[in-house]
Amino acid sequence: MQRLSDRTAGFTDSVIRRMTRISDEYGAVNLSQGFPDFDPPQAILDRLAEVARQGPHQYSITWGAQNFREALAEKQSRLMGRNIDPNAEIVVTCGGTEAMMAAMMTVVNPGDKVIVFSPFYENYGADAILSGAQPVYVPLVPPEYGFDPDVLEAAFQQRPKALILCNPSNPCGKVFTRAELQIIADLAEKYDAYVITDEVYEHIVYEPYEHIYFASLPRMFERTLSTSSLSKTYSITGWRLGYVIAPPNIIDGTRKVHDFLTVGAAAPLQEAVVPGLRFGEEYYRNLQQTYTQKRALFLRGLRDIGLPHTEPQGAYYVMVDVSAFGYQSDLAFCEDLARRVGVGAVPGSSFFHEPENRYIRLHFAKREETLNEALNRLEHIYRKLRA
Repeated sequence: MQRLSDRTAGFTDSVIRRMTRISDEYGAVNLSQGFPDFDPPQAILDRLAEVARQGPHQYSITWGAQNFREALAEKQSRLMGRNIDPNAEIVVTCGGTEAMMAAMMTVVNPGDKVIVFSPFYENYGADAILSGAQPVYVPLVPPEYGFDPDVLEAAFQQRPKALILCNPSNPCGKVFTRAELQIIADLAEKYDAYVITDEVYEHIVYEPYEHIYFASLPRMFERTLSTSSLSKTYSITGWRLGYVIAPPNIIDGTRKVHDFLTVGAAAPLQEAVVPGLRFGEEYYRNLQQTYTQKRALFLRGLRDIGLPHTEPQGAYYVMVDVSAFGYQSDLAFCEDLARRVGVGAVPGSSFFHEPENRYIRLHFAKREETLNEALNRLEHIYRKLRA
C-alpha cells in the first residue's frame, strides 16, 4: 500500500489528553487536562434546557448564529476598546482549537515561518506543521518566563509570516506586560508579520496583573487575528465554542477555511450561551475572585508539601519543579505520579522546544474538595517517588 501522509510524522498524539486517559486508568485526581469539575453558570444551563425543547437543532449560519455574533461583538467591543462588526469581523468556530487552526491556515502558506514562544500549548507546533509552516521558537525563560528582545528580533529577521501569542500563557501562567506587548507590536510592524493571539484565559488574571488585548494596541487590529474560546470563562470546555476576530479582509479568508473544516459550530449551544455573553461585570469579578481563592489554596498546599513551583500571573496552571526526584523522564514521572500517588499531571517537556525535563504541569480549576484531595495525596510524594 502507498505511504500515508507525512504531516503527522513530526508530532505525537496530545500528551495532555493522554494523561487524562492515564489518570482515569489509575483513578487519579486529574490535574492534567484543564477542565473544571463544577457546573457552568445556572443561567446558561437554564437556557440550554429551553433550547433542548425549542431548538434550534439545525445548522446555523456557517460563521455563527446572528444573535451569538451580536452578543459576542457587544462583549468584546467593550473589552477591546473598538466597535467589532458582528457581520464582518467574527467567525464562530468549533472551539479555540479550530479557531487557531483556521487562523493559521488563513495566514500561512507552506514553507512560511511562524514564531512560537516556548513553552507553548502543544497544539501550536502541530498547527504550524499541519499548515505546512516552519516553527521558529523563542524561549520564555523560567522562572519569570520573560523573553529577550534581541532573541525575538533575531527570529523576526527570519521574515516569519506570523507570531503566535498566548496571553495569559498556557502552560506557564505568564501575563505579558504592556511594554512586552509593545515590543512584539513594533517588531511585527517593522517586519510586516501577522500576530495570532490565543486569549482563552482573558478573564482569569490575578492582581496586580492586567490582561491587555494585543489587537487594542495602536495599529495592531489590522494585523491581528484574535482567537479565543468560551470554554474557560463559562466552564463549558465540552461545548467547543470558539471564535476569531479580525479585520474584514482577513475574516473573509477565515470564513472559507472554517466552512470547509467544520461547516459550523453547534447551533443549540450557540443559542444556549448567549445569556452568558451578556453577563455584567460582576460575573467576571466573581470569576477572578473564585480562581484567586483556588490559586491561593493550591499554592499554599504545594508550599506546605515542599514542592517548588511557579506562581501563575494568569490562567490556572502551575509548573512544579520535580528535578529533585531524579527521574530521567518527566513522562515516566507523571505515569508513576498517577499510578503510585494518585494525581494526574502533564510532563513539562511536552510544552518546551528546548530539552527540558524538570517540570510537570498541574492545574487548579477544580472544586476545593478536589484540590484538597489532590494535596492530601501529594503529601506522600517524597516517600513514594524519590529515586
